[in-house]
Amino acid sequence: MATDVQVPALGESITEGTLAQWLKKPGEAVAADEPIASLETDKVSVEVPSPVAGVLTEQLVQEGDTVAVGAAIARIDQGATVGAPALAAEPAVETNPAGPAETPLPREDEHAPVADGDDNVTTLSPAVRRAVLEYHVDPSKIRGSGKDGRLTKDDVIAAAQGKAQPSAPAQAGAQTEAKASPTPPAPTPAPATKAPARAGERREERVKMSRLRQTIAKRLKDAQNTAAMLTTFNDVDMTAVIDARARYKDLFEKKHGIRLGFMAFFVKACALAAKDVPSVNASLEGDEIVYHDYLDVSVAVSAPKGLVVPVVRDAQAMSFAEIEQTIAAYGKKAKEGTLTVDEMTGGTFTISNGGVFGSLLSTPIINPPQSAVLGMHRIEERPVVKDGQIVARPMMYLALSYDHRIIDGREAVTFLVRVKEAIEDPTRLLIDL
Repeated sequence: MATDVQVPALGESITEGTLAQWLKKPGEAVAADEPIASLETDKVSVEVPSPVAGVLTEQLVQEGDTVAVGAAIARIDQGATVGAPALAAEPAVETNPAGPAETPLPREDEHAPVADGDDNVTTLSPAVRRAVLEYHVDPSKIRGSGKDGRLTKDDVIAAAQGKAQPSAPAQAGAQTEAKASPTPPAPTPAPATKAPARAGERREERVKMSRLRQTIAKRLKDAQNTAAMLTTFNDVDMTAVIDARARYKDLFEKKHGIRLGFMAFFVKACALAAKDVPSVNASLEGDEIVYHDYLDVSVAVSAPKGLVVPVVRDAQAMSFAEIEQTIAAYGKKAKEGTLTVDEMTGGTFTISNGGVFGSLLSTPIINPPQSAVLGMHRIEERPVVKDGQIVARPMMYLALSYDHRIIDGREAVTFLVRVKEAIEDPTRLLIDL
């Protein structure tokens, strides 16, 4: 009995996604609740599990296709035997008595199966099918260099240019010639690989924007078009924080099982500053300003598919260890692509640390509907004047971008000064000053 695998609910207000990758191939056995495909939504990647145990007999969509919630993307046969997928039979080819038969090439509208050297079966993409028809090569004799041995357009072109795949008549002629001559036959050519770029050759590659990247681009542009965005700057002496970390890092890690980082200091400093300047932690909804008595910090994290901003909730009530543990857990999930929609929605303020990539200074963009974002940057020793003496100190530039519609310049500067004071004298964080 065949069972359709449908796109599950993807979160509030999300009605469709992009099929990013098939995790199972036709003909492979799947267990109940085992992921068979990965979907990419506007915010996260979601794995689609099989509702039943059986054999994946048919993929109804291709990688890169947009699918709606509830749409069928595959079929699982609970009674099928593991083996080759259920595919439409190719038309029979009559044998030519005058010579060997040729394997027909797939038509433009067919998803032709291709077997590689490991007897894996994949499906040709439209671009590969066009290349096969254009260059007149036998796809079954080309080893794919793509993911899971998939055949790529470059593989087809390389095979055609290198003439690594002789036609069937040529092979037959070579065999006849070998019988008539004592000369041993030439060795079988190696599987075709991607042709190396010639000196001076100019190449281009077009890659469709991922759904996540499209959403990031739209949201950031909307923020620029909507908010009256302005950025104010300050610098902060990191000496006290660096000394505190050096003094307590071993005890902290031994007790809490997590390293003490800079982010916890800045989260606590922003929570303290937000008490004095609540508008920085507010949001604009229509003609109303919504003030929050809590601080849900969106922490910008770099993931393989783009920037994501999981939320550290109720940061004002968390300890240093709880903040570091939460951020570390989010960082791991971001790399694995397992962050949920709930974990990335509802933030009231954002902190972005471009310093980990070497950024000296930047003007971060607000994450709507929030009204402000703090940008951290790299630490480097710079000459500063202390007590009338020029000394070298580890300095960091801070940037606060804010929505001037609800935050005045005085409030933005005051907030940034409060953060600076708390970082330069961490004791303020303990006595709430």
